[in-house]
Amino acid sequence: MKTNRYIIISVIILTAIALVLVLSRSETTFRKDSADFAVDDSATVTRIFMSDKNNNSVTLNRLGPGNWQVNNQYPASKFNVEMLLQTMSELMVKNPVAKAAQNNVIRELAVNSVKVEIYQKAYRIDLFGQIRWFPHEKLTKVYYVGGATSSNQGTFMLMENASTPFVTYLPGLRGFVSPRYSPLSKYWRDYTVFKKTIPEIVKVRVEVPGTPDFSYEVTNNRNNTYTLVSLKDNKQIFDYDTLRMLNFLSGFRNLNYEALLNDIDKHKIDSVVNSQPFIVITLTDTSGATRTMKTYHKQGPEGQADPQGNPLPYDLDRLYATVNGDKDFVVIQYFVFDKVLRPKSFFLKEPQKNK
Repeated sequence: MKTNRYIIISVIILTAIALVLVLSRSETTFRKDSADFAVDDSATVTRIFMSDKNNNSVTLNRLGPGNWQVNNQYPASKFNVEMLLQTMSELMVKNPVAKAAQNNVIRELAVNSVKVEIYQKAYRIDLFGQIRWFPHEKLTKVYYVGGATSSNQGTFMLMENASTPFVTYLPGLRGFVSPRYSPLSKYWRDYTVFKKTIPEIVKVRVEVPGTPDFSYEVTNNRNNTYTLVSLKDNKQIFDYDTLRMLNFLSGFRNLNYEALLNDIDKHKIDSVVNSQPFIVITLTDTSGATRTMKTYHKQGPEGQADPQGNPLPYDLDRLYATVNGDKDFVVIQYFVFDKVLRPKSFFLKEPQKNK
């Protein structure tokens, strides 16, 4: 009697399991992991690799909380990386691609997509999330990001080794997410040129090669006093405007270039950098590191003229510049950098200006 009871219970359990499997199979014909694009915990992501079919690729490495690096070389844009991590964690699947369209979508993904590899911190021993031993980096997801759907409200994606592509979307976003998966390193670069507060600044040297009398050097004496020296004759200027000095030095708090132009015509870059710089700024910080920016005049846009109608020789809004040890050719805005592109006369009090 007891044996029969065990048999009946076993049959009921097996029937229930079979029923669940049948029902779940009737709801969907794809494996769950083939649609598992979202990252459960973006804080555990340690590395992201992206590449396309045009040999563009980029690697983003986490160095610490909120601190990422591009291709093991350049600081990464915190804003752009955080947007990507948010996208990866909130990504949702709308539906699998209809069978009639799957072959076309897969063919398109094969020639025009971005391969994404996501690495996360994992533990070889993880007991209920409480006991975690032997941390290591693990490749957790590999998928391909394609273009937008015809409605531009979804993105085609395919998990590696899966046969069914899906339409994904980001809740709250009216559009598609593929632009956020850029394999171009310049998109992920931090555009900072100078980012120092006054206490972090030791010295600022401003050279104006075309007008040497405008050149000067400011030294932070660390006691709320500053030394201003004219570079033309190496003479110290004592009677300067303190407020203007503070405004100048505080201008280095957060200065970013507008665009990275390393990929434009090399002859054009050489033509610019081989000309005489407009203003050269060198900042030395408390760690002893120096950072130099060389600026160059940019040809004005077609049709730009002065109030009398005369063509202007230079762009009034932008300058070219070299940064990062002259390795990067960029464009900067006067609107952003005007506060530090100051001649020596800017600091002089009015009576001295008129002498």
